[in-house]
Amino acid sequence: MVLRQLLRVPALLRAAVRVQLRRNVGLSAVAFNRAKELDPVQKLFLDKIREYNTKSKQAGGPVDVGPEFQKDMNESLARLQRMYGEGDLTKFPEFKFEGELTILLNF
Repeated sequence: MVLRQLLRVPALLRAAVRVQLRRNVGLSAVAFNRAKELDPVQKLFLDKIREYNTKSKQAGGPVDVGPEFQKDMNESLARLQRMYGEGDLTKFPEFKFEGELTILLNF
């Protein structure tokens, strides 16, 4: 009986070590992947995203859209204005939780 328990302890330790090694290898793979150079497809993808971001900031909105897109956008905004009332629908709303904040801080 005691011999079985002694033989079972190394198996449990091996299982625990195996799980820890698997986790550490997964984390170190992410760390090493950031350190080394990206593969060409990833690099091209990131370059295109950065290029679009730059163009979008310069244009102040969507890039390479025609007048039809702007017409559809204006019609959609007008329809939403009629349905939901006033306000700027192109910006995310700002929420102010002054009353609830003071209640939460008192706890």
